[in-house]
Amino acid sequence: MPLLGSIIKRAYALRHIPIEKKLGALDPKLAQQQQLKKLIRKTQFTAFGEHYKFSKLLASDNIEKAFKETVPLHDYKSMYKRWWYRALNGETYVTWPGKIKYFALSSGTSEASSKYIPVTSEMLRGIRKASIRQLVTMVTYDFPLEFFEKGILMIGGSTHLQYNGTYYEGDLSGITTGNLPFWFQHFYKPGRRISRSADWNSMLQEMVKKAPTWDIGVIVGVPAWVQILIEKIIQEYKVKSIHDIWPNLSIYVHSGVSFKPYLKSFEKLFSKPIIYSESYLASEGYIAFQNNPETVGMELILDNGIYYEFVPFTDTNFDEEGNLKESPEVLSISDVEENKDYALLLSTNAGAWRYLIGDTVKFVNKKESEIVITGRTKHFISICGEHLSQENMNRAIELLEEDMNVDIKEFTGMGIRHGSLFAHRWYIGTDDQLDTGQARLKIDEYLKNLNDDYRVERLEAIKDVYVVALPTKVFYEYMKLKGKEGSANKFPRVLKNSRIDDWENFLRSRKYID
Repeated sequence: MPLLGSIIKRAYALRHIPIEKKLGALDPKLAQQQQLKKLIRKTQFTAFGEHYKFSKLLASDNIEKAFKETVPLHDYKSMYKRWWYRALNGETYVTWPGKIKYFALSSGTSEASSKYIPVTSEMLRGIRKASIRQLVTMVTYDFPLEFFEKGILMIGGSTHLQYNGTYYEGDLSGITTGNLPFWFQHFYKPGRRISRSADWNSMLQEMVKKAPTWDIGVIVGVPAWVQILIEKIIQEYKVKSIHDIWPNLSIYVHSGVSFKPYLKSFEKLFSKPIIYSESYLASEGYIAFQNNPETVGMELILDNGIYYEFVPFTDTNFDEEGNLKESPEVLSISDVEENKDYALLLSTNAGAWRYLIGDTVKFVNKKESEIVITGRTKHFISICGEHLSQENMNRAIELLEEDMNVDIKEFTGMGIRHGSLFAHRWYIGTDDQLDTGQARLKIDEYLKNLNDDYRVERLEAIKDVYVVALPTKVFYEYMKLKGKEGSANKFPRVLKNSRIDDWENFLRSRKYID
């Protein structure tokens, strides 16, 4: 009997029992009120807490109401300009007690320049706690004891962080990996040496080289880069599937982008069943994870250092560019409804306060606090009122793959001028033959069925739909050019304004379009 596997599985099982009982009895409203009180109490003597009189808020009969009335909403620019730049310059007790040692570099998929997101020791502990919770769910699967001794391959950013005099900066995945607990080092791959590489291609080649020496049971990472790694391993060792190299691979934990468009191409890489599990780890904290493989949604983590608020993603609250309007409606978790899009606001144990992270979510099961990510506040096409969401676009691509039997690994869309009216243009990354004329008609028809606003505007204002097929590598070449290769980087599903020109100028320079 594998002794280590038996010990680990038993430890997971013991940990799973109280967690499940706790989650089953967790009242979302009460849990969130408790988190808010903890955050405010911890921060009351910081510059932020003193400015907004957090000590007074703690004495309020309705702390959520008082918090909402006192603290303004922030996006990155307002949070950085007034507060975070001070912590970046080494000042302590700005928006969180103590000195900020780490800043995560994040541009999401919508900004050209990097954002500096503070990362505190409390936030790192919260991420570890949430990660363990997700690992604990493995005991609900009927895996043999040997499985609990297998390696966990985490494909993320470099753990070699840049020191800038008062702080370290790098990708969040690199920061968290560099702070892994000692007991996890036995399972963690690619290991400390390879993960310190700052160059994605060097890291990729090292992982391909070492792959046959590892016994991987779980892979964690963004789909695009995981797929590239697996394809290179299969090609290098001339095998039919990754299971010829890693026969015990059973779970893939994906994050960062909708997995549905990737599913068809991923299935070709495996020869055994794989459990797909989704997690929601943003630069601002660990927000949710898939607690049950039978459910569609991810369960919000309500008791781990984050207080959530929700802004209905409507024209009343957001302008045509996805920016917050004055005095938007803001809801607490007890007030949300199922199947409606909300922009997510976070107040966190890293000193973010009522912070718009840019993601939109939808509750699919309010009772269980289960959500799905539906897109980005700035990643939608509404050049003339069609309100085409990223969720609509993902579903259209998924249907196109099924109908035309093609693998589409990347895509992006945009709204453009068409004479005095408008049109949509899609760039689709596939290595299969694609009849773009047929694809154009199908995408148009799918979207008419998925979105009433699109159907109406298609009759009057949207005069045409264009589809351009590109080799998948073109998307990754562009990301490499922008310094966005590997790690948690994703190609934006929607391009707007100057980013359209930048992308199309790149395509012209490489002779992919005229």
